Amino acid sequence: MRRWAFRPCIALLLLLPLTACKRGALLPPAYREYAYVTNGKSDNVTVIDVQALRAIKTIPVGHQPTGVAANPRKNEIYVVNTESDNVSFIDAERNAVVATVGVHRAPYFISVASDGKRAYVANSGSANVSVLDLDTRRVIRNIRVGAAPGLARVSPDGGTVVVSNSGDNSVSLVDTASATVRSTVAVCQQPEDIAILPDSSKAFVSCGGSAQVAAIDLKSDRLLALLDVGKTPTHLALKPDGGEIFVSNFAAQTVSVIETGSNEVGASYLMGEGPVRGLVTPDNAMLYESNFGSDSVSIFSIEDGKRLLTIQVGSKPDAMALSQNGAYLLVLDSGSGDVAAVRVVERRYKKAWNPVIISPAALETTIPTGAQPNQIVVKAFLQKQ
Repeated sequence: MRRWAFRPCIALLLLLPLTACKRGALLPPAYREYAYVTNGKSDNVTVIDVQALRAIKTIPVGHQPTGVAANPRKNEIYVVNTESDNVSFIDAERNAVVATVGVHRAPYFISVASDGKRAYVANSGSANVSVLDLDTRRVIRNIRVGAAPGLARVSPDGGTVVVSNSGDNSVSLVDTASATVRSTVAVCQQPEDIAILPDSSKAFVSCGGSAQVAAIDLKSDRLLALLDVGKTPTHLALKPDGGEIFVSNFAAQTVSVIETGSNEVGASYLMGEGPVRGLVTPDNAMLYESNFGSDSVSIFSIEDGKRLLTIQVGSKPDAMALSQNGAYLLVLDSGSGDVAAVRVVERRYKKAWNPVIISPAALETTIPTGAQPNQIVVKAFLQKQ
């Protein structure tokens, strides 16, 4: 495995939670960086040491774990167990389950507020959203929403939870202060994934049944536009700067680009077969797209507007995450039951207008997980002494 040259990273020692310690930084002995992978058919979570690129522990959780999220303010991980209707709380320092909190029927995802105090779980079988107090580790409210809610995503400012109700083609907008639905907006067919702009002004919702994305104003709670994209849009990858959204069109083999300022669809780009998940790098420069049907990841230069190359990974790649330093892309291979660690493209600039690719992407290794890995999250922190 390639080793990176190290140099000091003072910010890492001073700031928690960790947000970015660039590749090549000197890491203190107490630094930990783990990836948590939910294994739906094994009823457990695989913990991967991202620095060593190896699995270090398997944690039993509930039945059919699906969604997973990290607390941005403390060292906890939350795992949604769909068949047992509960959420497992994992202490990241001990890599052990410290609590299990029951919710309602058939939850799939969990969204954690930026202050780390609340989490929101859409219960698709109960038409409600459970609000979790993460300090006391209990459900404090169940909020009635639309039919078959798939996802409840909290806005960056913590003021609104956007809920996609696939059963009645609507979006519920929940006011977090009062824990009540303040508005219900009719959108397109089978709303699924949600992206919320960094300033919390708009939400975009993909609709797999109508090949559209709904744009919703979160200040006036009204539908702004229905945007036509490719067939079966499954995922929305938002640039960190909020300027564009990349829509994974599963049945069209394409990615559509939405300009968020004007609510318009711009270009469309061909990817592999069955593009299912996108991930934009923190510098807004690159898009990684997992191609479920062709066992590959496409690497797309946003700046250049072109696909650079395609990397073959394992069977049925789906969810992805980047290591904290951006050196590795971790790809869940849901069919082969492993994580592909891809050493990604590193770009340096001799001049602002002259990028030079000095490290081409390549598959570094594969790390075995349990059966049917579903979701992944990376957590970096300093281990308490």
